[in-house]
Amino acid sequence: MNDFNVIILTHDTLKAIGLRSIFEATFGISAYIADEHYINTFSTTKEPHLFFVDYTTLITNLGFFLPRKAKTVLLTNEHTPSDDFQTLCFNDSESDIINAINTFLTGGHEEEKNTTNSLSQREIEVLRLIASGKINKEIAQELNISINTVLSHRKNLTAKLGIKSISGLTFYAMMNGIV
Repeated sequence: MNDFNVIILTHDTLKAIGLRSIFEATFGISAYIADEHYINTFSTTKEPHLFFVDYTTLITNLGFFLPRKAKTVLLTNEHTPSDDFQTLCFNDSESDIINAINTFLTGGHEEEKNTTNSLSQREIEVLRLIASGKINKEIAQELNISINTVLSHRKNLTAKLGIKSISGLTFYAMMNGIV
């Protein structure tokens, strides 16, 4: 991947330096920290493989990033799914961030699309009920299982999908036709 390169456009210098360090130390990839001046002097002859941008930079330069949305990753502070752009949450653990970056580098949308296939039928039922607003006790009663079993299924869903919040699970269920 030595010919692979990445541009990091964020107003948070510390995050940019940390992200560059991960790319260089973990993946051996050249990562360049740039400012918005980069966009004005952009040349398509040396277009990077991926852009990592913060929300402000994305919004102020939306016309630049929309045609490049497949290679643009939005840097966020929380898990906020986006229909248009891939996202990377800085509040995740280091290993989760590295795994997410690895997915971006390998073009890993296929992996996300196949995740529903790796869920058991019971996990899908639990996910459907979570998305419909049921609490653990109601899910346990409806499926005739213990609350501890519901908690186990929720833990498995979080591990398999990498989604920790109820709103994130609900959004995932809606996007994948579970509800």
